[in-house]
Amino acid sequence: MNKTSLCFDVVVRNPKGLHLRAINTLVEAAARFESIILLQKDAEQADCASVFSLMTLGAEQGTQLKVMIDGEDATPAAAAIQHLFENGFYELDEA
Repeated sequence: MNKTSLCFDVVVRNPKGLHLRAINTLVEAAARFESIILLQKDAEQADCASVFSLMTLGAEQGTQLKVMIDGEDATPAAAAIQHLFENGFYELDEA
């Protein structure tokens, strides 16, 4: 396999933003892949392998984040991460 680098934007849609439960879901999804998955808000980057790192972003509903993925399984990793954000971490009905 070839190493791939992908970069795309997502918006936090769930009403509570990236809180602990959503972050745990994101970390669990990222752990299924070998790729390095990073989120960026303004100048701050967070590693999707780290709950603490993601908590420091303080990403509320409506926040736009840049997703950067680097690795051999970047394409399926990107699909999984994008799916979580598009579906509001399955919390859109909890408002």
